[in-house]
Amino acid sequence: MNGWLIPDWPAPAGVKACVTTRAGGVSLAPFDSLNLGDHVEDSPEAVLENRRRLTAAFAIQPAWLRQVHGVVVVEADPGQIAEADGSWTDTPGIACTAMTADCLPALFCNKAGTRVAAAHAGWRGLAAGVLEAAADSLDVAPADILVWLGPAIGPKAFEVGPEVREAFMQQLAQTAEAFVPSHNPGKFLADIYQLARLRLAARGITAVYGGGLCTVTDPRFFSYRRSPRTGRFASLIWLER
Repeated sequence: MNGWLIPDWPAPAGVKACVTTRAGGVSLAPFDSLNLGDHVEDSPEAVLENRRRLTAAFAIQPAWLRQVHGVVVVEADPGQIAEADGSWTDTPGIACTAMTADCLPALFCNKAGTRVAAAHAGWRGLAAGVLEAAADSLDVAPADILVWLGPAIGPKAFEVGPEVREAFMQQLAQTAEAFVPSHNPGKFLADIYQLARLRLAARGITAVYGGGLCTVTDPRFFSYRRSPRTGRFASLIWLER
């Protein structure tokens, strides 16, 4: 079974993307089977083989990151693992890569199909501006940007405290609509997809696609909230050689 999904969005010719699933790898439970994270106590040999399979399937060079829930976006470099939460490239064959297991992966490209970017956005990174930083790395007008939102924790599963709601509302009042009271007093259910769309729209970026998947309830994906000892899947975007 192939271990990936191909995003359905109007990307320009030459822009390619994929999202890996749990299928098609060699890792054993609870990392079964296509775990790509090398920081989750999985066998290093299994992770290397899983990454090799991904690389071979698409003839790409993924640029892996050491993600820290920040806003730094770097030029993608397969030769080093940068501490960052986003990357961009205009070099064919190099894949900007975001690893997640409930956080929001976002893929970006310009309409000309000459530059791409990927971002990892947990709520802290999202509130701090990692999506905006990734959009800025394309160096084009907001109207010339396309975004695809990959699998993330869904709005019925993402319970947060009032401090999370406040962090977003202090910057953008309309994000209040992305939070509804939970059945647990003082808690809220947050829609990370809606939060992303609202923040991108505030920047003038409205060509946003994807969303609607929930990593917690969809067994095709790893989910930290479902099982804290788990693997990571990846969302990748690149320019065709």
